[in-house]
Amino acid sequence: MTRELHGRDVSQALPGLRVSDDAADRVAYARDLWPRHHLAVRAGNVAAHRPGAIVWPESTEEVARIVRWANESGTALVPFGAGSGVCAGILPRSDVLVVDLKRMARWRRFDPAAPLLEVEAGHMGVPLEEKLGREGLTLGHFPSSILCSTVGGWVAARSAGQCSGRYGKIEDMVVALECVTGKGDVVSLPHRTNGQSMVPLVIGSEGTLAIVTSATLRLHPAPTARGFGAWSFPTTEQGWEGMRALFQAGLRPAVSRLYDPFDAMLARQGSVKKARGEKQAQAAPGMGPSALRALLRRPRILNELVDRSSPLLGGALLVLIFEGSGDAPSHDVEEARRILERMKGTYEGEGAARKWLLHRYSVSYRQAPVFAAGGWADTMEVAAPWSKLGALYDGVRHALGKHVFVMAHFSHAYPDGCCIYFSFAGSAAGARAPGTSWDQGCAETYDRAWPAALDAAIAAGGTLSHHHGVGRSKAPRLGAELGEGVGVVRALQRAFDPNGILNPGNLAPSPSPEPYADDIHPRAVRA
Repeated sequence: MTRELHGRDVSQALPGLRVSDDAADRVAYARDLWPRHHLAVRAGNVAAHRPGAIVWPESTEEVARIVRWANESGTALVPFGAGSGVCAGILPRSDVLVVDLKRMARWRRFDPAAPLLEVEAGHMGVPLEEKLGREGLTLGHFPSSILCSTVGGWVAARSAGQCSGRYGKIEDMVVALECVTGKGDVVSLPHRTNGQSMVPLVIGSEGTLAIVTSATLRLHPAPTARGFGAWSFPTTEQGWEGMRALFQAGLRPAVSRLYDPFDAMLARQGSVKKARGEKQAQAAPGMGPSALRALLRRPRILNELVDRSSPLLGGALLVLIFEGSGDAPSHDVEEARRILERMKGTYEGEGAARKWLLHRYSVSYRQAPVFAAGGWADTMEVAAPWSKLGALYDGVRHALGKHVFVMAHFSHAYPDGCCIYFSFAGSAAGARAPGTSWDQGCAETYDRAWPAALDAAIAAGGTLSHHHGVGRSKAPRLGAELGEGVGVVRALQRAFDPNGILNPGNLAPSPSPEPYADDIHPRAVRA
């Protein structure tokens, strides 16, 4: 039986710390932004997995005190950044203490000559870049969640930013980590270039090995010039072959995004944000909620219609942005143009690339209208070597397309492979069991679509994740990708956290995994 945790117990054991078990706080820390949770919220089941209490440490020493007490008392801990994860990495119970690190946001050591910065884990993304910009520097890490994510969250989830082509992912930026293990030991982990390095183990461990308290990050001069360009391709495959040619020729655009035909059509139309005085868009072009729900209940027909109409949509669209100083970005655009036009790309000018930069974070707000209209939306980011990219694209699209409407773009490219970012929208299936609410029907569609897509990614030789992490949503399929590697993950968890108090149930699959958390909606809502 679960022993409920109370804030007074924590306060008595850890005097001097800010602790709360207020009902509003417990609701606020009950989940991350996993889209399946949104269905429960829409049905009125706002927070089925509330923690017992929340604590806000202000120093590494306080984090170590919390962990040592939790280890001795058998209290589970969930490290918390800003809650913007989308894979159910946060799913506490009433016997769990959430450790919110956002009060740890200091710059500890800044060396502009190196340039390096040691910053605490709770620092939010936008203030970090604004402060670095005033020093003429940048981390170069711009995830779509930068408005609502922290340095510690980036490290925990192995995050990627929109400019990864030039600056790399977060694991390329980390020089050293400070963290607290499950035993309460404070350890400093330098990124070794020879011998064994522990840093790559902690990056991407999603709070299951240690609580990250600070990171030393490699910085770059802030760009003083940019070069923009966009190219259309008759087919998506020709577009990704163009991307491959660019990266294998040694070019490193900060941003390289290839949209398949339907996603390209949306990119050409503009963004969610409108100019002042301009009418806001509806949930879907020309559609009210009823029409959108009706279309999403027949995803196969909708996907087939889009495929047949691909030539009329204008083909695939590749957007490139180069960053640097002086004339270098402009010269890179010209070199890219020579390469891409040999690959059947048609230059479309700078407009689409400039528009993307202007609205680079608008994608974060596109799900809400779909949920408000009675459907649901989600994303899935997978990756593969170039030789397997076609099989990955076709396999996942086909698997998802049976259940949801799907489109994709390609980003985070490398000389040896690329990430595919699928966006999809669904609804309740055409036929629901008697007594099944609309939201339960949507959840059933969700639960069929995701496992099918993950299985297709593995079958094609791809990954389950590129930069969103694994969480609990993908953990049941992790063994299919890693095989015996899951045993290695569990062994690492035991070594760092012998009593298993750090975010239990996250990342590695349980011996008898359920596909998803049991938060099916207890109350029906009108369709």
